[in-house]
Parts: sequence; C-alpha cells; structure tokens
Amino acid sequence: MARLKTHLLEGITWLTQRVLAQPQGLARDFAATFGVSRVAATTFIRGCVDAGFLVKEGSKTRPSYALGRRRFLRQRYSVPGIDESHICSKDFIPYLQPLPQNLESIFHYGFTEILNNANDHSEGNEVIASAYKDGKDLLLSIEDNGIGIFEKIAHALQLPDRRLALLELGKGKFTTDKNNHSGEGIFFASRIFDLFSIRANGLTFKHDDEVPLDILSEDEIISFKDAFGGRGTLVSMSIAENSQRTMAEVFDRFTLNKDELNFDKTIVPVRLAKVGSENLISRSQAKRLLHRLEKFKHIEFDFSEIEMIGQAFADEVFRVFKNKHPDIVLKPTNTSNEVRKMIGRVAPLNGFSTE
Repeated sequence: MARLKTHLLEGITWLTQRVLAQPQGLARDFAATFGVSRVAATTFIRGCVDAGFLVKEGSKTRPSYALGRRRFLRQRYSVPGIDESHICSKDFIPYLQPLPQNLESIFHYGFTEILNNANDHSEGNEVIASAYKDGKDLLLSIEDNGIGIFEKIAHALQLPDRRLALLELGKGKFTTDKNNHSGEGIFFASRIFDLFSIRANGLTFKHDDEVPLDILSEDEIISFKDAFGGRGTLVSMSIAENSQRTMAEVFDRFTLNKDELNFDKTIVPVRLAKVGSENLISRSQAKRLLHRLEKFKHIEFDFSEIEMIGQAFADEVFRVFKNKHPDIVLKPTNTSNEVRKMIGRVAPLNGFSTE
C-alpha cells in the first residue's frame, strides 16, 4: 500500500475518470496502471467506496461502480501553452456533475481565469489543478511553480514592499500584460466564490479574512497545499453547492451602467495600504492607495480595521484627488469616529456620506 499512498490523489482521480467511461473491471485495470497487486487495488477501491467517492453496484463476482457524492480530481500540466477552457471542459466539468448552471458557470470562470494567469504570467513550467465536491461545497485549487504573483506585481510596479501588491489586487484592473489581459480576472474570481485566497512569496491575500487558507486540512485525503514545496502561487476558491449566486449579479455590483457592463466600480480595502504596523498618516501613503484608481468612476473606500488616519492622508484622498477627478464618486465606508472626523475636517464641502 506504500505505493498507493504515494499516488493517493492520482488514484482517486483515475478512478473518478475511469468509472464514468467504464464502470467494470476497476481492480484489474487499477492494479496494472499503478503497478500494485489486485488485493491492494481492491482494498483501495473499497476505501474509496467507504469514503463516498464511489458507489458499488452489480453482483459480488462482477461488481460495477458509479460516482459517489464526493468527487476529487487532480491534474498536472506543463506551461505555458495550455488551453485552459478545453482543460476545464474535458478534464473537470464532466466529473463534477450534476452542477446547477450558475455553479458550472462560476467554476468555469474561476478555473479558466486563474489557470490562464498561471499559463501566461507565472514564469513557471508546471501547474497543478485540483477540484473537490462533497455535497456541501465545491472547491477549486490551482498551483504553479513560478515566481509568485506578489513578487511579479512588486517588480512590475517597482513597489518598495511585496505586501503592497495585495493592495493592487484588491483594487482590481491590474495586469502585467495590458496588451493581452484586462486585469479583471482575479478581482471578479475573488467575489464570485464564497471564499478566495492567494498564497505566494510568504504572503496571503484573502477575500474572507475569517477563513483559513487550508480549508480542507481536516481531511487527509484531500490536500491542496504546497505541491511545489512552497514555491510559486497557490490559489484556492470555494462556494456552497446550493449557492444561488450568478455571474451576472456579481458583475452588476461593480457596474454603473448595466447596459454597458463596464468594470467602473470598485471596493478598496484601505487596510492593505498599510505596511506592517504603520499608521496611515502621510501623502505618500495616500498616493499609494490612489494609484490607478482614476480608471474607476465609483470608488468605495472600506476603512475596516482602520481606527484613525492622518490629516495629510485624508487631504490627499478626499480633497486633492477629488478635486482632480470631480466626476469620480468617492464613498468611505466602515469608518470609525476618528476617521469620519478627519474626512469632514479636510473636505467639509465635498459632502461625503460616511458609514
């Protein structure tokens, strides 16, 4: 069984795909594929039945199998040069059915956008894509062995600290390849799923701060972490299988004119403008926050976890920037009393409605 433990995830993936194509003769073909005995193959298959990955049917002498409520797939690809849409439609979607249409669309969007990023930007030569469902949640993980997304962004923007790359991702519309990408993929992927996280270069970007990155750590049979020993970028996404969310409603949240479908609204997590334990007090920090925001027409500044801001910081955002871009709507939200007072002090005539 030692050989099977080494190929545990590959074994489950093989069975998932094989059962859909040919539900009989599993033990014989599994033994031949993985170089193990028929007894070991039968024991492994029985374990997959007990775990809910397979359902045993037919007679005792001629067993037949079907897919269970739990599904797991793990595939490794060489990059660049892959067709992410073809991979999604051929290697993953058929084995995760049944999926409601809204969930299939969300999965396809997240899978293809993140896999395309790994293909085009990672500077690695290998990527691993994994998917898991258990009747409650649908999970997706894509990991590459490249330079790491935060290092890539920091280098492209000449940022003084990698941590500021998280802020650029939080804003949206960022790409290191403007000719071929819009910079919208990661932003929208982080909002169509219930939970979204990126881990790279010793840093983690999360859409939901209360949920740990390794969301399946309690289940040893499913592990999405560190396939490349901590190198590269690991993106994890999950959504409830009974979610009613649609792609259209998510895009609508960040679009002013529903007929044009332009990405012209954004929510900026102000706390990501901080480096370490520093307070947000200077104009240089404000300019860091405002970088590229002139591309939007409506900007919501989320001040969660920010107790106070300096006069210069507030002035640069809510007076100087606003005066330079009078047509852009600025909306501060989740503001403390101190933050509200400072905004009112530097821009009393701009009529900001703080929350």
